[in-house]
Parts: sequence; structure tokens; C-alpha cells
Amino acid sequence: MTEAKIELLRSFENLNKDNVDIAGGKGASLGEMTQAKIPVPPGFVVLSSAFDRFISETGILADIESILNGVNHKDVASVDHASEKIQAIIIGQDMPSDLNVGILDFFDKLGAKFVAVRSSATSEDSADAAWAGQLDTYLNTTRANVLEQVKHCWASLFTPRAIFYRFEKGLHGEHISVAVVIQEMVQSEVSGVAFSVHPVTQDHNQLIIEAGLGLGEAIVSGQITPDSYIVQKDDLTLLDISISEQSRAIVSKPEGGNEWKELGSEGEEQKLSGKEIIELAKLVIHIEQHYAFPCDIEWAMHKGVLYITQSRPITTLG
Repeated sequence: MTEAKIELLRSFENLNKDNVDIAGGKGASLGEMTQAKIPVPPGFVVLSSAFDRFISETGILADIESILNGVNHKDVASVDHASEKIQAIIIGQDMPSDLNVGILDFFDKLGAKFVAVRSSATSEDSADAAWAGQLDTYLNTTRANVLEQVKHCWASLFTPRAIFYRFEKGLHGEHISVAVVIQEMVQSEVSGVAFSVHPVTQDHNQLIIEAGLGLGEAIVSGQITPDSYIVQKDDLTLLDISISEQSRAIVSKPEGGNEWKELGSEGEEQKLSGKEIIELAKLVIHIEQHYAFPCDIEWAMHKGVLYITQSRPITTLG
């Protein structure tokens, strides 16, 4: 195959669950849900082939491997030092010019002012190698800094925790690539996660929804305690509502990026109405039925409209 014919970018509409090798776990899942007409914000993926080509054309692979070979993964300072060196090497290189042009072209076709830029490792979300929590995400990214954030996502394949994870899972000798998801940003008033099987009781007839005000990053990163709602799946009975007092929320800044906003009395109220809980529960059940396995789902709501921003297998069930 000639270099000119290597595909570097692909929209969600042209991806599905079988494309983990090129689009990573997140990219393949978002493509699959887009094709299944699940309400996913539009986007595209900078395929793993783009990262591989970047590594090859810049000639930095030998440097990266040499640094990794010198790591003592039981020594935090050794891991930190290796991470710092590798990430600086990646971020310091120029991206191939045709890839720059391609990413900006896809960005312009998206017609979004802000996007979420997320790393998507090609070994991601398999039961034995859940990279989901290891790699970086950049919310409210603008056209002006999207190329830089793509490089930062590539570099996050070598954060200290990702390097440690490689050694822990015996992956340090394997080639691991990374794709990057670029998706229209949902400026959510409420967002959260949902599990199609209750992860604590492991009752397959119960799902649990967690909801907080603002962007979902606050919940995913564990920085706020969300509301939780338990729904019985067979008859959509709302079994339990637990309201959490939320004092602050992550919101987007007008010029891009995020900031914390202090909340008043609104943070003490229930985040989703009963009707919204049931609407989301139906969507969670639909996604689980589509995949035919229990799902861990990220969702967002803007102006009363629900969007699904990620779905992956629940890997913690017995």
C-alpha cells in the first residue's frame, strides 16, 4: 500500500464496533451508536494510522523505545521522568502537513465552535486492558488549538499512569497505537454516567443513573458526588432517588476551555425530573440491547435533549 492511500481520518458515520483496531474503543463505539441511530453528537476520528505515521515520519520511535526500556516501573521517579521525556518529544514534533489540513477540513465540515478531543487507544475497553481512565480528554477545544490537543492526546499514551499500566499488564513490549476522537461539544446543563446493570448489587433487572449539573468531567473524574437514580428495567419503575448537594460545577468558558462555577440553591435540587430519568433509562436499555452486554454509558443533556457521548462494556461484573 502506498503512503498516499493510507486512510488517516474517518467520520463516525463510517465506523462501527469492528473498527477498534483503527479507531480505538471510543471511536468504534461512537461510530457503532451513530449507525444505530442512537443520539450521538457528530464527530470524526483521527485514526491510529495517523499516529503511526507521525511516529514513523518524525523518526522518534527508537527514542521512545529506548526511554521505555530504561524504566523501572516500581520506581515512581523513573516512570515520571520517562513520561516527561517521551511526552516532550511527541509534543515537540511537527505533524505531517497533509494531516494538519485534513483535520482542519473535517473540523470545518463539523461546523462546531467547540469540540471534545479524546484519546482512544486501540487496545481500549477490552476486559483485560481498560485504558479508559488512563488517557487524556480536552473539552471545549477550538479550531485554533485542535491540532495541538491531538498531539497532547497522542502524548497521553505515555502519561505516568499509562506507562505504569503498560508494565502492570505486560504490554510494554507491544506496539500500542492511539486514535483521537474529535466530537461536537455538548454544552450540558446536566450530565453523568449510567450503568445498564447495577454495578454494586449486580442485579441485571436494575440500572443506575448518576447525574450532576454542568459538564460530565466532574463526575467521571470523581470531583463531585452526583445524584443517583435506580430504575427497574422490566417495568421502568423508579426504585430509588438519592439527591446529592452539589456546590460547584464544571462549565465551559466563552473563549474555550473550562472553569469551575459555584452553584447556589440549584445544586441542592434533584438534577433530572422523573420523566427525564425514565427517558434516559429507555435509552440505556436500548443501548444494552443493541450491544447485547451490560454497558457503562456517559450522557449529556442540553436544552432538554439527551445525547450519548460514550458507551463501553462494564468490566467489573462478576
